[in-house]
Amino acid sequence: MYTPPFFKQDRAASLKFADKRGFGTMCAFDGKKPVASPLPFYLTYAADGTPQAAFHVARHNPLLKLADGAASWLLAVNGPDAYVSPDWYVSPDQVPTWLYQSVHLSGPVRMLSDDELAVQIATLSDKFENWLLPKKPWTSDKMTAGRLETMKKAIVGLVMTVEEVEGSFKLNQHKSDADYAAIANALSAGDADAKQISDLMRQARPQVFADDTNMLEGSAS
Repeated sequence: MYTPPFFKQDRAASLKFADKRGFGTMCAFDGKKPVASPLPFYLTYAADGTPQAAFHVARHNPLLKLADGAASWLLAVNGPDAYVSPDWYVSPDQVPTWLYQSVHLSGPVRMLSDDELAVQIATLSDKFENWLLPKKPWTSDKMTAGRLETMKKAIVGLVMTVEEVEGSFKLNQHKSDADYAAIANALSAGDADAKQISDLMRQARPQVFADDTNMLEGSAS
């Protein structure tokens, strides 16, 4: 992934982002064309600390034929993104751009055993059910006897050994405080993704917005 120095994220931050997101597009090459599938995943770590991305696919997914444990696959994990109009800047002579968060994980992929798949299904559902707390988490125990085993036959568990981690968070880090604040403020009036980008910008450079906070506190007193 092409990543200018301003936007480059370190390995720890990139892995943390990917793990928190938990959803991405897995891509491989079949010798003639790219093959890709959007899917949920979770990160785990081998005994030596090597990160691993665990996931599963339908038994008829063409990706499955490519899981030879040798060829490198790519897992693209994206966060919020937002268009930026040149009109929003304080400085003149700006151009349109797009702000975003993206992490790429790559490495070889192997198939899991049936026992490993059972652990993966439980771990994956537990990860996302915890997002819904205080709802009581769903578990496979709620399924009719034998139903889970039947459904497991339709999927195959896979795990990527992550050899390379690339992260790019383009949040206008290279812009002046005035332009940075202007874009964050403009995005705060946009859609859900734009609002998330605005929040991330405020968290990254809070001192730029200190006057805004003080003004709000003063008007409330």
